[in-house]
Amino acid sequence: MKDIKVTIVDRHGVKHKVDAPTDMNMNLMEIVRSYELAPEGTIGICGGMAMCASCQCYVESPHQLPEMSYDEDLMLSEAFNVKENSRLSCQIFIKEELDGLEVELAPEV
Repeated sequence: MKDIKVTIVDRHGVKHKVDAPTDMNMNLMEIVRSYELAPEGTIGICGGMAMCASCQCYVESPHQLPEMSYDEDLMLSEAFNVKENSRLSCQIFIKEELDGLEVELAPEV
């Protein structure tokens, strides 16, 4: 296993290229938190259970992500600032095939 490169545009429009480990079963929300790309308490409020949408992001690269779960789809149907490419970053697990993934964090509500 190896680290992959992920580009994350924070809520101020700043682009960050970060390393994300594929061997720790981490999700994208945890990567955002570990690099402190969003203020404490503004992302992953539910702890990554797909119950709050505070970690919503827009997937900007053409990567094929796993299909959305019922819970993720339901949460996004009730969230603000949702777009066609919206996903919950807590539901995007870091895998080798996501090398080069590019996302933008949705605005804080």
